Amino acid sequence: GRAFFPPSMSGSNAVKTQLNNFIQYFKTYGMTTHFWGPIANWGFVIAGLNDMTKSPEVISARMTGVLCVYSMLFMRFAYMVQPRNWLLFACHFCNEG
Repeated sequence: GRAFFPPSMSGSNAVKTQLNNFIQYFKTYGMTTHFWGPIANWGFVIAGLNDMTKSPEVISARMTGVLCVYSMLFMRFAYMVQPRNWLLFACHFCNEG
């Protein structure tokens, strides 16, 4: 609402400022591996969900174990790295589920 914008800003200037802030934020965060790495890792979650429809004989127990260990390690990494990468953490948390 109004408390967010300085009193001197009109409606269209406030929208332009918000848009410019979003663009600047996307350039500094959205164009980094801190963002695109977790986005790519969501493919593992999608693959795991897809495997739920397959018969148990097709699913590799060894590969599932490797995925669980991998996800646990990267959950820790995502939590320990500064700044914390919550998007990566959420992705690997879903893999563990």
